[in-house]
Amino acid sequence: MFLGIKITRLNSGQTAGRRRGLVLVMLGGLLAVPEAAGLQRTTNSSAPLQVIEDSLMRRVEVPSRTRRILSLQPEMTRILIALGAGERLVGSEYYVRRHDPLIRIAFPGEARLPLVSAGPFSVNAEMILRLDPDIIFMPPEDLSLSDSVQEKTGKPAAAFSSMGRFEKLIGEIELAGALTGSEKRAAELVSFFKQTLERVSDGMDGADGWSRPRVYLSMWGAVNRTPVFYEPLIAAGGLNVSDELRVSLQGSVQAVINIEKLLEWNPDIILLHGNFPRRERSVTVEDVLSDSRLRSLDAVRERRVHYTFGFSNWWDPAGVLVEVLYLARLFRPERFSGMDLEAEGNAIFKKFYGLENGFTVLSGILGCHEWAERSKR
Repeated sequence: MFLGIKITRLNSGQTAGRRRGLVLVMLGGLLAVPEAAGLQRTTNSSAPLQVIEDSLMRRVEVPSRTRRILSLQPEMTRILIALGAGERLVGSEYYVRRHDPLIRIAFPGEARLPLVSAGPFSVNAEMILRLDPDIIFMPPEDLSLSDSVQEKTGKPAAAFSSMGRFEKLIGEIELAGALTGSEKRAAELVSFFKQTLERVSDGMDGADGWSRPRVYLSMWGAVNRTPVFYEPLIAAGGLNVSDELRVSLQGSVQAVINIEKLLEWNPDIILLHGNFPRRERSVTVEDVLSDSRLRSLDAVRERRVHYTFGFSNWWDPAGVLVEVLYLARLFRPERFSGMDLEAEGNAIFKKFYGLENGFTVLSGILGCHEWAERSKR
């Protein structure tokens, strides 16, 4: 069992007959797989099958080794690239193609892959059948999409995301490593990930008389949308004021609040989603500081409103480590002000993606140099 992911190996008797030919019929213009007995999913891999439990608690039968992978979940796509398995990708999706500068830098070959989705939760089943993947990684936000794709294509479709938790992200890295035969590389990245977090934790030790700042994190293009759990904030020494809430959208960690609730919380610091180029940010620091409804908040009066990286259709495993370092410096400047965030970021991006000055390049695209540097003042 990988962290947060349950796996069951199937024996030869259980897998017998599962590689029979796939029969497809046309129903209202959509490809569908008949549910008659004997018409089982097929894969290209000759590896034994295993059952994994995905983020939606679905049990999905997948080959233990995969040669052809379709990832429609950007977090898994980035992990596969970090593992050196990018060449196994047989297709791409709209968000990665249009909104993910990291993948353009780390894996230029993505631009040559056929596009399988034209928008959120829109998937071309016929294209998937032509691409013939061994496994499809799906986003978890649409609870029925993974089942629908699996039924229409006969290919195993597993929905995964970290849900703002490091343990789940590490589990995804380990799972992807096992499925691609990259276990050694996965273990190396996991070890590096944990060591970086330990460095931050060690820097917090001996903090007599220091109280954790109470932090509100705005994401998803609106002041009143917030994650109920966001581990980088906690690892960096903050308290998430939203952790008392329930999610508003199943398959995500998003909650929607009213302004009165934010006024009641009165956080010490407000963080805004900054993982986009300037022109694409729906909520800016200036917007919050000038909002008359928020002027009574301590964070606004003391101008402790900052950008942070946040999700980019879930995480980039390198970027989230940089975010922890950035937030640690923001929350504890007396401990971390000497940190060279750009140098640290470049070292992390080189470890994960083999990029020289990768964080510098990405920061230039996202326009985060200025606000990242401001955090140490």
